Amino acid sequence: MESIIHDTQGFIHTLFAIVALITGLYILFTVKGTRIHKKVGYVYALSMLGLNVTAFMIYRLFDGFAVFHWLALVSLITVTAGMIPVMLRKPKGYVTLHLNFMYWSVAGLYSAFVAEIFTRVPFILNMPDSQGLFGILTGVSTALVMIVFTFFYMKYKSRWEAIS
Repeated sequence: MESIIHDTQGFIHTLFAIVALITGLYILFTVKGTRIHKKVGYVYALSMLGLNVTAFMIYRLFDGFAVFHWLALVSLITVTAGMIPVMLRKPKGYVTLHLNFMYWSVAGLYSAFVAEIFTRVPFILNMPDSQGLFGILTGVSTALVMIVFTFFYMKYKSRWEAIS
């Protein structure tokens, strides 16, 4: 089976990903605004920073800016946009900004995780490596995860904003 960890950067990237996946999920399913939420949230934000920095190393930035570079950049912007308001406690309504950006940060993280799994399917099934199949699997898996996250966002958004 093909390894997703090809070198030291890949190993570090995978460690950051595991920490972000666990802490992001924890944040989604626990009470917001508590001391533990804040501590785990900072771990999440730092692991996402490390994840995005190592993503640029893995995707060979100098060989050309590709789709995964753009997605890592969007992820970095989303986490930053979620953390700055809560750290500065500005502008008015900063908690809602924080909640929205961080929720979609976790959604993007899980989309990337599922896409990573699905892009391994051709190898697992011993199918020829095809860019078309790669694109289809990445697109479909990302869309499915985002649909699930959108459903829960629409369902719980007003409740989250009421307690923020």
